[in-house]
This record gives sequence, structure tokens and C-alpha cells, in this order.
Amino acid sequence: MIIDATDLIVGRLGSFAAKQSLLGEKVDIVNCEKAVISGSRQDVLAKYKQKRERATVATGPYISRMPDRFVRRIIRGMLPYKQEKGRKAFERIMCYTGVPKEFEGKKMESLPSADINKRKLTKFIKVVDVCKELGAKI
Repeated sequence: MIIDATDLIVGRLGSFAAKQSLLGEKVDIVNCEKAVISGSRQDVLAKYKQKRERATVATGPYISRMPDRFVRRIIRGMLPYKQEKGRKAFERIMCYTGVPKEFEGKKMESLPSADINKRKLTKFIKVVDVCKELGAKI
């Protein structure tokens, strides 16, 4: 299953992807940088900056700055990744920035329930903007 994350809410996308991978399906998510996080810009940035500053090199938590790894980390939180079934499910999920050549021309799905344009949300921020604020060199 290939999911195009353009204008999809990361939480809803992540819960769908986690559920599908627990059922044994391979999930590829493309255009991760175009996904959105709901909430006001200030609140979202404050939350992730606080998480990043709390971390130490030895103990974590490790918050990646790259959009594809950032989304994958969010999805990991929705899986029982400390158990065997969660680790195997997490291996079946891959996130990509942009569309890789191997997926060009293939049918990509979108999730109508997670689309930001079909909801009345006015406060959101794109994943790429959060990553840039955390220090990504995109």
C-alpha cells in the first residue's frame, strides 16, 4: 500500500498506517514533508522544541529533524514497538521525502478521513516547517 501524505493529518495517517502494518500489510508513505500537524503553530513548535532540548546524547529521546524520519517516529509511538509484533510491524512501514522512482506511476492512496481540506481546521503547521524550526537542512 502506497499512501500520499500530502495535506493529511499526521496523527490520523499514523494510526491508519500502524493498524495496517499490525495486520501484516507493507505500508509506504510518500511526500511526508507535506503532511500537517493540527494545532496552533506556537504550541506545536514549543512542544517539539521542548522535547528536543530535554534530550541528551546518551539517553534520548531522539527526535529526528528529517521529515521522513520525523513522521516514522510519530507512527512508532502508535505501535507496541517494544514487543515482537510491534517491531515487525514497524519494519513494514517506510516513509519517504518526495516520491521515489520506484513508486512513480503506481497508484497512490489518500485517506479522506485524514484530509485537512475536508475538515474545518484553521490551525495547523506542515511537517517540513516543524523540521526546519528544529534545525533540518532541507
